[in-house]
Amino acid sequence: MLHDSTSVASALTDAARSINSHRSLDDTLDAIVRAAQQTVPGFEHVGISITHGSGRIETRAGTGRLVWDIDELQYKLGEGPCYDAITSGGITTMDDIATERRWPRYVEEAARFGLSAQMGLQLYNDESTLGGLNFYSVNPGIDPDAIQLAELFAAHASIALGRARHEHQLNESVTTRQAIGTAVGIIMERYRIPEERAFQFLVRASSTGNVKLRTIAEEIVASANTQFAVPAPEGG
Repeated sequence: MLHDSTSVASALTDAARSINSHRSLDDTLDAIVRAAQQTVPGFEHVGISITHGSGRIETRAGTGRLVWDIDELQYKLGEGPCYDAITSGGITTMDDIATERRWPRYVEEAARFGLSAQMGLQLYNDESTLGGLNFYSVNPGIDPDAIQLAELFAAHASIALGRARHEHQLNESVTTRQAIGTAVGIIMERYRIPEERAFQFLVRASSTGNVKLRTIAEEIVASANTQFAVPAPEGG
């Protein structure tokens, strides 16, 4: 157990190093799960969920099958400690599933997976909710020190996840612009039309087919690459 301030500071420092040593979104999520499992005592499993603009919640990393099973159950029922933490904010705990009364439908089904205690913390930044850091135990009871440490750790995780999401969105934006630019060039060459008309062609195709502009662009580029691919020579 991590009781003294020196141990807590050391654990948080190690966790921050682990998270910040990764760059991609998926690597960051995996680092958060591993570091949280090693840092916060008393929980066998840790998972992380992310929120989408549509309101959908998705589990993206976990230390075992239990994480996905329990999370999916909460999403389906719209209730549970981790679901409440993500949608309502703050930290939500369940010390003992045997005496829990707040989520009757969830408790009945979650107990079948062997779950006894659970803790969920919302991950957020100044702009929006990023997701949740979720802890699971097959043994009842949550140490107060674990709660305090988890709250401190979640602050570090929120910063890392927010940065990773921002970088991921920037990379996606660059990739999208490149695909659209290439597709516009292909259309200009194929139909002998100026750039503005070629772009409008893409926009109309996207709107008519109810398909994202990037998807249309990537299909045009892929088709052109296939059309102009040089076949391999026959024989030796």
